[in-house]
Amino acid sequence: MHGFREYTVEANGIRQHVTEAGEGPAILLCHGFPELGYSWRYQLRALAEAGYRAIAPDMRGYGRTTAPRGAEHYTIFHLTGDMVALLGALGVAQAGIVGHDWGAPVAWTAAQLRPDLFPVVLGMSVPFARRGSISSLDKLRRAGLDAFYQLYFQTPDRAERELEADVPAAMRRIMWTLSAGPASLWSGMIGAEGALAAFREPEHAMPWLSDADLAHYSAAFGAAGFAGPLNWYRNIDRNWSLTAPLAGLSITQPAWFIIGDRDPILPFVKPALDALPETVPGLLGTTVLPGVGHWVQQEASDAVNAVLIDFFDRTLRSKADSRTARRGCRPEP
Repeated sequence: MHGFREYTVEANGIRQHVTEAGEGPAILLCHGFPELGYSWRYQLRALAEAGYRAIAPDMRGYGRTTAPRGAEHYTIFHLTGDMVALLGALGVAQAGIVGHDWGAPVAWTAAQLRPDLFPVVLGMSVPFARRGSISSLDKLRRAGLDAFYQLYFQTPDRAERELEADVPAAMRRIMWTLSAGPASLWSGMIGAEGALAAFREPEHAMPWLSDADLAHYSAAFGAAGFAGPLNWYRNIDRNWSLTAPLAGLSITQPAWFIIGDRDPILPFVKPALDALPETVPGLLGTTVLPGVGHWVQQEASDAVNAVLIDFFDRTLRSKADSRTARRGCRPEP
């Protein structure tokens, strides 16, 4: 990506491909499914211009980052461990953390586990949710929603085979179907025709996503495939078991949440969204963007950038300035 720094670093036992821009207080950007560090291209530039060091890795299993074989290598602790290790490899003592879609649970969990490393947190599209009495997949099973995409993705090799049959079609259909473009919101169901057919062909151009953007995504997923990304879903039950020690634990550091009011997953996450003031006592606010779908940071980049910069100016920069002032007041040895 022109004007950005790209490199690879070994951290947490895998090779992580990273794109970054700017200098100053660090902000770590965690993407979701099926995206890349490239999904933060608008935020990288805006945050750099605002005086921040914006860091956007391809997450585990995506793009040019290592994709370990076996779903057991994609638990929430592997994913948060990747972000902790990445900061260590880069020599970053603290960073604001931002997560979109699947990157949001990574950001929320990282904030729970390591508030010393992540003193502020911002989530997009997926709000923080405390661990329930049963896993979210068990709730779907009990409701008989076996065709819901999260359950459909549990079968090894099925969804990746269907999506990899035509990667360019998969990327443009997924991006369109979960955007604000369709007249009706996607139900989340996958029928007998399979995963590729469950997503709709675009009815018109997506002004927030160019042909070059789609080509970039298609090349990356054509090379790396979908197995690694889908393995994140195949740990939902395992994550529920592993996170028992976190049950009831709130997020107390400064936090913000962003979602589009045309996001197809909004109806599913509405209870968690309404509970944020209780589950995230440090919540400073929520932004609901009108006429915006799931890909908020791409569909409404200017609005998202304004929220990010305002939030981090009031939280992360003030903390950094305070640390600098304290260091400046230390007596001479």
